Amino acid sequence: MTSIDDTPAGPALSSLRRARDRFLGGRPPGDGVPEDLAQAWRRARFFGVPRDLTAPPRVRPPVDPPLLAAARPALDRVAPTLSGGMGLVLVDSRCRALWSGGGRYAGTSADVAGLDLSEKAVGHNSAALALRTGRRAEVHGPEHFLDLWQEVSAVSVPLYEPAAGRPAGAVTVVAPLAEDRTAHPGAAIAEATAHAVETELLGRARPPERLLLDAYLRQRADGAAVVALDGSSRLVSPEAARLLSHETLTRLERRATALVRDADTGQEGARAGAPEETSGPEGARTGTPAENTGPEGPRSAPPEESAGPEGAHTATPEAIAAPEEFAVPEEFTVPDGAGLTVRMSRLTHGGEVIGAVATVCPAARRARAAERHDHDRLPGLVGTSRPWRLAVSGATELARSAEPLLLIGEAGVGKTALARALLTLRGSAAPRVVDAAEQVPGEVPRWCHALAEREGGGPPLLLRHAERLGQSDVAALLSLLERRPAVPLVATHTPGAPTGPCLSRLLDILSARSVALPPLSERVEDIPALLTAFTGHPSPGRPPLTWSLDARRALEQHTWPGNVAELAHVVREVAERRRATGPVRREELPYGLRVPPATRRLSGMERAERTAILEALRRHGDNKARAAESLGIGRATLYRKLRAYGMDQA
Repeated sequence: MTSIDDTPAGPALSSLRRARDRFLGGRPPGDGVPEDLAQAWRRARFFGVPRDLTAPPRVRPPVDPPLLAAARPALDRVAPTLSGGMGLVLVDSRCRALWSGGGRYAGTSADVAGLDLSEKAVGHNSAALALRTGRRAEVHGPEHFLDLWQEVSAVSVPLYEPAAGRPAGAVTVVAPLAEDRTAHPGAAIAEATAHAVETELLGRARPPERLLLDAYLRQRADGAAVVALDGSSRLVSPEAARLLSHETLTRLERRATALVRDADTGQEGARAGAPEETSGPEGARTGTPAENTGPEGPRSAPPEESAGPEGAHTATPEAIAAPEEFAVPEEFTVPDGAGLTVRMSRLTHGGEVIGAVATVCPAARRARAAERHDHDRLPGLVGTSRPWRLAVSGATELARSAEPLLLIGEAGVGKTALARALLTLRGSAAPRVVDAAEQVPGEVPRWCHALAEREGGGPPLLLRHAERLGQSDVAALLSLLERRPAVPLVATHTPGAPTGPCLSRLLDILSARSVALPPLSERVEDIPALLTAFTGHPSPGRPPLTWSLDARRALEQHTWPGNVAELAHVVREVAERRRATGPVRREELPYGLRVPPATRRLSGMERAERTAILEALRRHGDNKARAAESLGIGRATLYRKLRAYGMDQA
């Protein structure tokens, strides 16, 4: 269960309904739809989900599922208290409905049990989203893919079983749709029900599982990045998930399995060579378990390293007459070149090894964080804002495997620069760059044919403007992806252009591994760094270009419809025209940038007129007489409109 507040803050329901109708009619949903929602709709279309399903498909429900047995007492207590037509639904980890109760939107348990609510069966819904993200999720009315749920609002909270690092199911509260699209009225009920179910699951856990969970929770309480493993399941803290790669976690799991196996065959005692540490009756912490371990190079930790995070020394078995818990920790270096040192402790119960707990040493954790920070700073990229860092980090993670990757964003946001940096990160051969906007016939089919014929693979393809691909190019890519899904392809896509059915299918396939890049208006804190990068080296005899605070403020207030590419053009224009010395002043910027934002809300006609005036002034070098003549109005009229729009002081 999570308690993150995901209160929706997206577009109004009426605009979402229009966007959904456009999407289902084969047109782009529009710019106002969140990218993750548009991707969910595209996945549903790719899976072939019919929008007009009268009921979700039915699958064989599990027989006497333990989740339902543990959840039933809490569900039976909560369901009778629901009001306003709200209902309660329980699903398992495969999104199969196990139970329902409450209002008319949930139906009866006999009707609902066995319904398949997965995304592949019914498209976007809150239960599938909560299981996929591992946190609370809300889906309202037209956000659903099915017509069946257009008047339903749902909130789902995942359920975590002890000693399992992934959701075992989810609790969903459904209610009639509210047009104001506020937070779901049943969110608190869903959270409370999930907490009650998880408490019951914890009480039913077997003693070894309880010990593993208790050890994990104690280390988490100290803020450590911790992993608990027993050879069949693992608990990974969010800090550990950020620091450790999938390969490292797999090595840890293999090491824990080996510890349990060796203990069963009597080999562990010879290897430990040190007295075991134990925990007190109240679960007092006795040693710092290690977070990461590699399969080679174990060494026993020196006695002084066995103290807990607070420096408390551990007790010996003779000092505490309680069940054994931690054995002496072993220290490892992760064999992936990161230089990350971790410490792993065996977890024992009744004289048997039941698992292991691993934590990152503080110094190693800082080194790993610094290494990852430097790693994410790809060549040729500038920016430290949170939206940009999240996008680059997500793209970097996806680019670690040689599979197709789609970079989505407005024109000029830096998709091509990021694509080149990612291909450099892969360390592959120089990519073949194809710009679909240039309509060079045969380039993409030739690359597809060469890649299909060459057993060892070929150079990667950087495909720009995928939305402009011709039919032959689309057909060649679809054919290649059907035969060979893992191809070294990085494509860029600017939404908004109409797409045919074949191109839509290709984009749907590529969107399964896609990253949306933020526009410059959402990362204005990166503008100073971008200005420095675009200024470059000045001409001989000229001082470097610097910017006054007022000029930078004007740049940060601009909406930047052309994004980073427009900013680069402005810097070049200023550098070429400038004759003065010292920092660039606001008065030296192009007219459209000197003008502050409108001080009042403008109508559509007023915005269009204001934009036309700005463009005319820019085109004629701020000459108002020529600008008025090109607009077909008198100079006095132009001055009057400039005052009306607050542009006369620029």
